[in-house]
Parts: sequence; C-alpha cells; structure tokens
Amino acid sequence: MSTGKYAVVIGAGFGGLALAIRLQAAGIQTTVLEKRDKPGGRAYVYEDRGFVFDAGPTVITDPSALEELFTSSGRRLADYVELLPVSPFYRLCWEDGSRFDYVNDQTLLDSQIRSRNPADVDGYRRFLDYSRAVFEAGYLKLGSVPFLTFDRMVMAAPQLVRLQAWRSVYGMVSSFIEDDKLRQAFSFHSLLVGGNPFATSSIYALIHALERRWGIWFPRGGTGALVRALVQLFEELGGRLELNAPVARLTAEGRRLSAAICTDGRRFPADVVASNADVVHTYRELLGQHERGRREGRRLAGKRFSMSLFVVYFGLKRQHPHLQHHTVCFGPRYRGLIEEIFKGTGLAEDFSLYLHAPCITDPSLAPPGCSGFYVLAPVPHLGRAAIDWAQEGARYRDRILAYLERHYIPNLRQDLVTCRIFTPLNFRDELNAHLGSAFSLEPTLTQSAWFRPHNRDDEIANLYIVGAGTHPGAGLPGVVGSAKATAGLMIEELAG
Repeated sequence: MSTGKYAVVIGAGFGGLALAIRLQAAGIQTTVLEKRDKPGGRAYVYEDRGFVFDAGPTVITDPSALEELFTSSGRRLADYVELLPVSPFYRLCWEDGSRFDYVNDQTLLDSQIRSRNPADVDGYRRFLDYSRAVFEAGYLKLGSVPFLTFDRMVMAAPQLVRLQAWRSVYGMVSSFIEDDKLRQAFSFHSLLVGGNPFATSSIYALIHALERRWGIWFPRGGTGALVRALVQLFEELGGRLELNAPVARLTAEGRRLSAAICTDGRRFPADVVASNADVVHTYRELLGQHERGRREGRRLAGKRFSMSLFVVYFGLKRQHPHLQHHTVCFGPRYRGLIEEIFKGTGLAEDFSLYLHAPCITDPSLAPPGCSGFYVLAPVPHLGRAAIDWAQEGARYRDRILAYLERHYIPNLRQDLVTCRIFTPLNFRDELNAHLGSAFSLEPTLTQSAWFRPHNRDDEIANLYIVGAGTHPGAGLPGVVGSAKATAGLMIEELAG
C-alpha cells in the first residue's frame, strides 16, 4: 500500500539498491538515480569477447542478510539468484612456495596450522573464540543499528573496552598466534574493507567469525547476477531505476531537501533523499550550495581514507583448473608493504595481490575452454602518492601480469585474449570516490560507529546516507547492514 510519500536514492550500488527495496516494500514510492549506464556501483559488470568480468565485490559472506532483504519483501532470494558455495574460502600463497587453504573445516585447519607451528593450534582456537565474541557484539547486535547520538557510543563502550577494541587486528591476532605466515593469514581480512591490519580496530576481526559462520558464496552468473536480482525485485515492487542520470545537486528549503536535480536538468521531487554516493562528494558537490554541505564536506575531506586499488581484468584462451576461486598472493613483505600503501608517497616495487578466478566456480563467465580473471593490488590513494596513473598504469599492469605468469599462471601473456585496467583515477572519475579511495573512510576505531558519517544527517532532517561511508562500513554485509539501519530511520520519519 502506498504511503503517498516519495524517496530518491542516489546511486545503484548494493547499499542503494538494498535501501530502495526496503523503502519500496514499505509503500514509499522510490526512485533510484544512477550515474552510469548499468546498476551496481562498484559491482559493475564488463563484457568483452564473450567474457563477463565482475568489477567487484566478489566475496559474498553473509547470505542471511540478503535472504532477509528478500523475505522482508515477501520474496525468496533463491527464486531470483543461485548462490554457489566456494571452498576453500581462500588459498593463501607465499613466494617460497608455501600455501594455506583457508577452509570451513576445523580438522583440516588444525592440520595445516599444526604443520606450521603446533602451538598455534590452540592459539587459533582462542583467536576464533575472540573473533566470535566481537562478531556477536559488533555485527549481530550493532551492525544494522544506527549510531546517531554519542550516548549510543557510550552504551557500547564497555563492550569495546572488554574486547580491547583499541588494539589493531594484527596486534590481536599476534597475541594468539606465533607463526609469521599464520599471522598474515588471519589478519589480512581488514584489507577487504579498506583497513590497514596494523591500524584497524581489532573489532574488525569479526570478519573471520562471519566467514566461519555462513561460509563464502558466489552467485551463478557472477556478482552482476545478484545486482540484477536486486533490480528485478525493486522494479517488481513498483520502484523506478533511472540510468545515465548523474545528480548535479540537491535543492534545499531551509533544513530540508526538496529535490534532486540531474545534470540534464531533470528534477526529482522527494520527501526524503538518501545518498549511496561517496560521502565527500555528497556533501561537497551535491550539497555544495548549502552551508551544511560546504562545512561537512570540508570536515570529511580531512579524515583518513582507505587505500585505493589497481585492478586488471583479463581473459585467457585456456582454463587453469589448478587455481582456486579466491587466491591471496602474498609478496616478499607484509608489514613494510602495507605501511607504504597506507603511508607512503609512491608506488612500492613489490606487491601483494588478490586473484579472482570465478570460472573455477562458474565456467559460463567465459567462452568454452577459456577463463576470465581479475587481479587487484592495493595501492595508495591519490591524496597520498602523486602517481601519474595515465603513464604508470600500463607499466604496472605488465609487471603484475608478468608476476602472475612467473608464479601462478604459466603462459599467461601468450594466452591473453582481452585485458583492461581500473586505476585510482577511475575510482575518482567514474565512482566520484574522494581521492580515488576504494572503500571510503578508513575503518579505524575513531572513524567507526558514531565517529563515522551518520545514517541520517545531523542538521538536514530528511537527508540520509547509505553505503560504505556510513555505519557500519564497507564490504557487502556492511553496506547491506547500512541499508537496514538507514531504511528504519526513513520509514520512521515518513510514518510520523
């Protein structure tokens, strides 16, 4: 039943689509305005010569959050998209030839840990207990609860103190585990949400328990199939998706927004507006004519932002069944490289890589007998290192492909059918990401929960934020959780 109220959501990323579904299901007529020619945001899809490339993300870790989104709309996720289990979750590899298959099988995990350091079997069990404790406190209880007032942060403080949230992920892992490679294996996860393992709050160790709880999944047809499922559900509910509709500005009357204006002049009136766009872009550009936008834009621009990414998408004319779906390729350095990525002023000579080989799970993403991949390297954001990516991009691509050929994919370059890159410049220009950051604000303790941009603006009563830049943060479970938190606030306002 329609409420007679209108909502505009800016951006068709996972957060924006999940929010729009909840609003539309509540009877609020919702329009999603998407800048690009396809929905998905960071989960864009490229197609070339029969290959289908997910731009990312590619790791589905909490299917229950997606299932709940469909159930709340009276539908079943399984009727829209099939999620396939991935095992091992990741294969972790080092240059000395050693490897670790991170699986959801305690006996196999214990065996691999014991072969590296017998004392770490018990240490891992204690780390898992800790991870489960922060998962319960930080994800299940608070992951989709908005932090609008400092009082809520104060209420959470005793638990944060008990869980030693001031410690880093790496520091906490190291308190349980002795072996250097195992410390890397159980601390790299914060990089998946844009966090430095040596600076990110140990609360983010909850990612490990989250993966152990629900496993890792991949949609048949790629992550793009999940985006299409969300769009289908939204439109079935009566929602409206406008592509090629970049928003130029938000118009305000006093402390309330009245409409979103696209660059072509189209005007979309709204009772409430939610932005799934980059938070700095939202305030500094979309609200640049409003004093609140200018002030908040300046404040947010002074925060610490996550690293960026350099991504190579490539298709090969043969299959490589020896690979796993997800491979983390650790380079010769761990701490030193991460320090350079987050604090350095240039591009490191070495790199650690994440290699995505989706055809291992779903061969239909490439032509028969072929295989598609993407590989990403964390790199400094544009405010940290003055790298001329227009010049450096091709050289860095060639270095990465040569490295993969030497260590993981024989004859890669001679089998190459198609290849494209996505640099920090693309994050800035195509996604409006401040400084080309891949994950918005860095998830430090003082930039999490109440300290993060709020799900509802403090001054403009009907402006809401959804996605990686608000609570709880980046990653698919995070942005879907932010949609639940933000939707609750918006529905409450319009029902009042």
